[in-house]
Amino acid sequence: MSTQIQQQGSASKDPLVIDGIEYQSRLLVGTAKYENLQQAKQAIDISGAEIITMAVRRTNLGQQEGEPNLLDILSPQDYTYLPNTAGCYSADDAVRTCRLARELLDGHSLVKLEVLGDEKTLFPDVAETFKAAETLIKEGFKIMVYTNDDPIAAKQLEEMGCVAVMPLAAPIGSGLGIRNPYNIATIVENAGVPILVDAGVGTASDAAIAMELGCDGLLMQTAIAGARDPLLMASAMKKAVQAGREAYHAGRIPKKRYATASSPVDGLFF
Repeated sequence: MSTQIQQQGSASKDPLVIDGIEYQSRLLVGTAKYENLQQAKQAIDISGAEIITMAVRRTNLGQQEGEPNLLDILSPQDYTYLPNTAGCYSADDAVRTCRLARELLDGHSLVKLEVLGDEKTLFPDVAETFKAAETLIKEGFKIMVYTNDDPIAAKQLEEMGCVAVMPLAAPIGSGLGIRNPYNIATIVENAGVPILVDAGVGTASDAAIAMELGCDGLLMQTAIAGARDPLLMASAMKKAVQAGREAYHAGRIPKKRYATASSPVDGLFF
């Protein structure tokens, strides 16, 4: 058995480390768009995800009395919560939303920052993202930041103090897969913090490609919850992330224009 297989045979020997905390799963998933919270829990458990994200503006974390509370179904004792600022179109809105999340979750500081610039594409407003990140970091938040696939912006967000950078693969919910693998690879190569693809993954092969590029993990929502069979897709995504990570460590063969014999031609018996 190769040394690499020995090292990677157990997830605990290849953890995802975010802000000094180790996670065994490199797959982060959302909690929305399922038929109900029970299906969400089933899918999340099948996926193996340890970090789950939710839109603070759209999820009841106790602020709506008499309505189903996510905390009752998915206990913060069992998962790391990653409240996000989905639906925010300005730095001020995003900052207020993070403060609300911290209040609702008893001082929780790990958040996913996204500031959107366009309702049609849901591309990030990078200028407003920088503004929000600067304020939140000063207030002690641990920021995992959604941004575009610009290597310069990604590095700048890291240097500001974000604990993870999350470039999009394609527009949110589009299922288009990795549209610009060269930019994603460049971001990974230059990074000193975890890089997680966020948005655009449609199926298991997309997840595997992201991991093969060297990404530290993925966050997905629609790809699982919007699948014909969310539970089966959750299982597929878990395996794809694991396979992609192993392939990245194994090292793919170079691409060539012409054939290379799969068996040696030297030392033939005839």
